[in-house]
Amino acid sequence: MHILVPVVFALLAALSNALATVLQRKAALGVPRSDGLRASLMLDLLRQPVWLAGILSVVAAGVCQAVALATGPLTIVQPLFVLELPLALVIASLVLHRHMPRMGWVAVSAVVVGLGIALAAASPSGNRTHVPLDRWIIALVVCAAVVVALTGAALRRPEGRARAALLGTATAISYAVTAALMKAAMHILDDGGITAFLTAWQTYAFAAFGACALFLLENAMQAGPLVASQPALTLGDAAVSMALGLLLYEEHVRTGWWLVPQAVGVALVAAGVVALARMPLAQSLVGEERETAAP
Repeated sequence: MHILVPVVFALLAALSNALATVLQRKAALGVPRSDGLRASLMLDLLRQPVWLAGILSVVAAGVCQAVALATGPLTIVQPLFVLELPLALVIASLVLHRHMPRMGWVAVSAVVVGLGIALAAASPSGNRTHVPLDRWIIALVVCAAVVVALTGAALRRPEGRARAALLGTATAISYAVTAALMKAAMHILDDGGITAFLTAWQTYAFAAFGACALFLLENAMQAGPLVASQPALTLGDAAVSMALGLLLYEEHVRTGWWLVPQAVGVALVAAGVVALARMPLAQSLVGEERETAAP
């Protein structure tokens, strides 16, 4: 029963994020287009109830993720966010009245089944509430260095698949670190109250890494096709989160022959994510549609 709470809230967070993506895209389609920056864009969006609903969904997702991380292992919570893309496409097919092809449903099924197999085989456990500072220093320095290196490598390449994949991976690491720090901050809030939360370095660190992740995400989406950035983002977030859960929070997963079904599950998830990222419906959610662009 204790695992049910973080799983439910993680699923609610993924669903809320997916809904926010679709609602914000629907709102963007309802305002005048512009090739350049337009100061009045935010005013136009603020007049869109759909856009405001999308913002509320983002807030709800943050709250649900915080509860999930406070009550369950990082190695369970973050991998469940793999479902965000399939959920967004299912919601988009309903809200935006777009057709979901049969292969799209096959890909959604592959992600769901693969994730279920991988998590069932891994059977993550453990929920440490305190991480020593020396572990944080090593983890943060290593992750920050890798993010900087990936970003630098991306900027040396022209727009395209390689640049998008590198930025997507950097985004994934930033999101995973944000989640690990958020988990620590939520435990501090639970143990010491709001004053301890507002004075803890973890609170400001997860806000900084979260802002970095959002910035990198926007650049990854603009750097190349979604099929290059989304698999790196989706799978990278889950993989790095698993590593941080094991190394920082001393969580446990099954090894030995259990690695075989875990690998099968990951392969299904990867295949499904790549297939979904290739779909025109997925590309339309991040503004990659070209048919309406000016000649």
